[in-house]
Amino acid sequence: MALYAIADLHLSTLSSTNKSMEVFGHRWQDYISRIEASWKRLVGADDTVVVGGDISWALTLEEATEDIKFIDRLPGKKIFLKGNHDFWWSTMKKHAEHFERNGITTVSFLFNNAHECEDFVIAGTRGWFFDEKNQRTQNPADFDKLVAREILRFKTSLTEAAALREATGKEIIAFMHFPPVFAGFVSEGLISLMKEYGVKRLYYGHIHGNYTIAATFTYEGIEMSIISADYLSFVPKHIDKRV
Repeated sequence: MALYAIADLHLSTLSSTNKSMEVFGHRWQDYISRIEASWKRLVGADDTVVVGGDISWALTLEEATEDIKFIDRLPGKKIFLKGNHDFWWSTMKKHAEHFERNGITTVSFLFNNAHECEDFVIAGTRGWFFDEKNQRTQNPADFDKLVAREILRFKTSLTEAAALREATGKEIIAFMHFPPVFAGFVSEGLISLMKEYGVKRLYYGHIHGNYTIAATFTYEGIEMSIISADYLSFVPKHIDKRV
């Protein structure tokens, strides 16, 4: 059993959504088939893959069904984390009901909770934009309120993770869609929580192209690694056991 991670799949398998990432250049050429091929080559039925946000371009849960089914058909168990482009994301109750109706059986969510998974305990939240002037949303958004909400959700997840660590002795590793440290901006509330709960590793997505400052680095004792699909050449990243 192994743990893998990949973010920013940006799937668009439904013809009516038709928002292929291939318009962003050669790096994204045939990306969906490349994701499928590498996933099937690496991931076994007993493995788990954390999908770190920006999963589908769909705007509704119904529109996202084909993209989610595409992932459901791939080997292993999958844990979804919300990204800023996942407008289809609904309530956990609606997800569960929709999945049951559509025969989706291998997908669960990292949202106000934690998971014991292989050799790890997994905690996480979406996070938010680096600072208010970089905030880009379809509608006006209260930056401070959204940041405070993400901090609360992360604390809820980490509290559950800490209980699982106490019971199992497994390392807590964290996932976010947005990096909490980027280009001089720091989400101090999220960093403080990771330090409080003894998190030493974080995996994040969202960043495309600007890899010179977004690859693996360490900030205040926390190793941070990018898992954006294009950075990984659409190959899920294996998460190694270190403790």
